[in-house]
Amino acid sequence: MLEKFGKCILTRRVHLCASHRLHSVHLSDEENKSLYGKCNHINGHGHNYIIKVSVVGDIDPITGMVINLVQLKALIENKVMSLLDHKNLDKDVPFFAHHPSTVENICVFVWRQLADDIEKEGCRLKKVKIHETENCSAVYTGGD
Repeated sequence: MLEKFGKCILTRRVHLCASHRLHSVHLSDEENKSLYGKCNHINGHGHNYIIKVSVVGDIDPITGMVINLVQLKALIENKVMSLLDHKNLDKDVPFFAHHPSTVENICVFVWRQLADDIEKEGCRLKKVKIHETENCSAVYTGGD
């Protein structure tokens, strides 16, 4: 009989380059400028984001894996990177037409893109962490 080791958290890290403008359609131009400051500049600005996607599940006693890393990499590429990398988030991604493209909301977007497909692989999305700068990051755990 194969020994079971229990649960493990596995994290995949990717780099993403994108531009955005912090602006809420629910606020006036003056309120946006006051709230977001220079990040509300009409022409926007860009970041080199680091996205960390963490999944949790049982270590398969045969494969030794929580999830096949090739499959996780493909999911992130197809569901996240192809939509966000080298894009203007506010203009190219419909989600951000009604949600300010804050690092917090980018985490929510990534979560929504991946959660169901990761479940189909037999594990669960644990958290999405995004570093917008070396001093600013957000972690989303699914709205619990």
